[in-house]
Amino acid sequence: MVGAGGAGMNAIGAVLMSMGHPVSGSDLRDSAGVNRLRSLGARIEIGHNADNLSDCEVICRSTAVPDDNVEIVAALRSGRPVLSRAQILAQICEKKRTVGVAGTHGKTTTSSMLALALMGCDFHPSFIVGGDLNEIGSGAVWDREGELFVVEADESDGTFLEIAAEAVVVTNIEADHLDYFGSFETLVAAFETFLSSAKGPRVVCADDKYAASVAKTVGGCVTYGTSENADYRIVNVEGRRYSSQFTLRRGSIDLGECELPIPGIHNVRNAAAALTIAIELGGEPQAAISALGRFAGVARRFEFRGEQSGVVYVDDYAHLPTEVSAVLSATKAGEWGRVVAVFQPHRFSRTAELWKDFEHSFIDADHIVLTGVYGAGEPARPGITGELILRAVLDAHPYASVTYLPGREQVPEYLSSILRPGDLCLTMGAGDLTSVADEVQQLRGSSPA
Repeated sequence: MVGAGGAGMNAIGAVLMSMGHPVSGSDLRDSAGVNRLRSLGARIEIGHNADNLSDCEVICRSTAVPDDNVEIVAALRSGRPVLSRAQILAQICEKKRTVGVAGTHGKTTTSSMLALALMGCDFHPSFIVGGDLNEIGSGAVWDREGELFVVEADESDGTFLEIAAEAVVVTNIEADHLDYFGSFETLVAAFETFLSSAKGPRVVCADDKYAASVAKTVGGCVTYGTSENADYRIVNVEGRRYSSQFTLRRGSIDLGECELPIPGIHNVRNAAAALTIAIELGGEPQAAISALGRFAGVARRFEFRGEQSGVVYVDDYAHLPTEVSAVLSATKAGEWGRVVAVFQPHRFSRTAELWKDFEHSFIDADHIVLTGVYGAGEPARPGITGELILRAVLDAHPYASVTYLPGREQVPEYLSSILRPGDLCLTMGAGDLTSVADEVQQLRGSSPA
């Protein structure tokens, strides 16, 4: 496994080992993912070297690994198969009945909820999701007893078209990863292929106009959402600071009231998606609903990161405009003194494409802190900085309270100086902002009262 420490490859490696395959690999640096595989018995080297291949029979590579990587070059020269992440995942999927969860937002949370719901129904599911489930500290499980395999079906590199899922979920469709697809129309067509290729059930969100349109084009889909024409309707929603409550209704029948231990209408929709497909797969509704009452969340999805001196810290992976809006909307039920939203733009290509779309994303924040772009390995682009998002926000909301800090290293000290009792400090982004909550609490803890 070349790039074994990455979230996707790490989960695949863990499943391969659970299946009985000896696994080795390499990565550029030590990480929690590398250490996890080592703890399972894998040999993971730091640094790439042709000698790392040893006598392995199959090489699989992370999407981030370039063609000129020394291990990839050596593997091809030796005539050994080199598989992409999507290809190795597709081969694992052939071993069980695969349930693929796709969509621009909510894949990780929905697939995690689905795995838990199916466990509650005693189906013994296996799963690979894109984040660590807080219940078990891992995003991958291979259960030899069950026949269902829940997979987060990632569209970013076309993986979702490779896995040949039997049952599928589409949470929503928005313009993202256009560097791969070329156009929004091509992206939508890919989702149509994903849905139409599945035998069923095919579950789609009725509240998302593009997803609903694709469902109508493909036909034979089951829908969920708050929409009156949804097959599984979300009703009686009640939002709280740290939780949500709703009832799932099929036709005129209430299937049960779900007490969800995480906030936000977006998470209510995620839960409804998981419940819908679980029930359509034969799960008992109340067993699935009860299971979601024990959902402890996924790392970096509205993750509680501490409370100190009256300030609560929460971290979230939100990095697209609608994701930021959804997470901030979820804070309204909390009745915080202030919501201080800290956002780090992710990738220069994505910022160049979407910066204008952030203009209304922060309306539920009392104070906004914007940082420079986290490149995620991309080279910097002239003129593409976090100031573009600052401009979009202030053009639309001239009196918004915003601070721009171009350097990530400036953020902890600034937050330490402005936070006060009653505040929610919400960090958002897919980059390295996740440790800011810990850094601020360390600074404030060591400061004189």
